[in-house]
Formats: sequence, C-alpha cells, structure tokens
Amino acid sequence: MTSYPRALLERLHADALARVESTRATLGQLTHDRAGSNDDDEHDPEGVTLSSEWSRLTGLAEAAASELRQVDEAMDRLDAGTYGLCAHCGRPIPAARLEVRPFATHCVACAEKLGR
Repeated sequence: MTSYPRALLERLHADALARVESTRATLGQLTHDRAGSNDDDEHDPEGVTLSSEWSRLTGLAEAAASELRQVDEAMDRLDAGTYGLCAHCGRPIPAARLEVRPFATHCVACAEKLGR
C-alpha cells in the first residue's frame, strides 16, 4: 500500500481534530459568557437563541468527533494491513470509493445491502 492513504488519513485526522477542539472551545466560551446571566434570549428578536447556537455547535462537535473516530479506525486498518478490504465480504473496496470516502469499511455492493 502506498503512502497516499496514510497522508490523506493523517490530513483528515488533523482537520477533524481541529474541528473537535474548535467547537469544544466555542461551546466552553458560550457557557462561560452566559454563566450567571438571566437573559431571556429565547425571546430576543435580534439574534440566534442560546439553545439554537448550543444545538448547532453540539451537532458540529459530534459530527467532527464521529469523523475523527472513523479516520482513526481507518488508520488502524491501514496499520493492520486490512485497509481497503470490505469488512463484510473481504473483497477490495474500489479505489474510487476510497477516494470519496477514505474511511469506508464496505465495498459498494455490501454497503448497499447493509444500508450504509
């Protein structure tokens, strides 16, 4: 296996980690800024409500953490020599699928069967 998948996965790992850290920091700042405040932002016509912003940031943090886990698992498969092999049937995952989804665990046929 060439170094291409590793370099790509390392870049994806760094990007996902940066998004996890950024959203956590923003959530922490939001919590800090609003601590002790009795503002009723749910009825503030001027901006986004606290709960809306919290939900948005939490969703972004969860998505980044999920991607980070998937990338880490792909790197583990790369180290184990199973990267690019379908976890269901054991056949190679097409290169085009891995280019689009570098942390794919199933070939197209198995992914369709499994609904993934």
